Amino acid sequence: MPIYPYGGIGVFKGWHGIDFCIVHVINKGAAWGAFASLQKYLLYTRVGIIGALVAYLCFGNESVFRKFSLVLVTAGALGNVIDYFVYGHVVDMFYFVLWGYSFPVFNIADTAIFFGILFLLLRTFRFKPSSKSQSRGSV
Repeated sequence: MPIYPYGGIGVFKGWHGIDFCIVHVINKGAAWGAFASLQKYLLYTRVGIIGALVAYLCFGNESVFRKFSLVLVTAGALGNVIDYFVYGHVVDMFYFVLWGYSFPVFNIADTAIFFGILFLLLRTFRFKPSSKSQSRGSV
């Protein structure tokens, strides 16, 4: 039986070079434990961002795709804040080793935030109007 870091439970090992296990890691900071000594300020910042996103979603006139992306980010942030109130820290649980690279441990809320931001970025780069099409319309 393989030994995993953090006392994890192995889900699979060596599947196309990927290892995955479930672990229990305490994260008192932001991403990857950054600013762990500033928990209260992180909490205030997170709650403020959630409030701003909810207000924007309620009063903004956005496409369904953009709203969906922002809801993912908001739900992920809210999940991490709920973790903080329930446990006093965020619980991370998914640990991957991707082709020898040990990826930072994360949770479902982090995944929602990641995909929400990824969708926003993809949409921004895909639908950016070109300067040629704008100049043709003004002639």
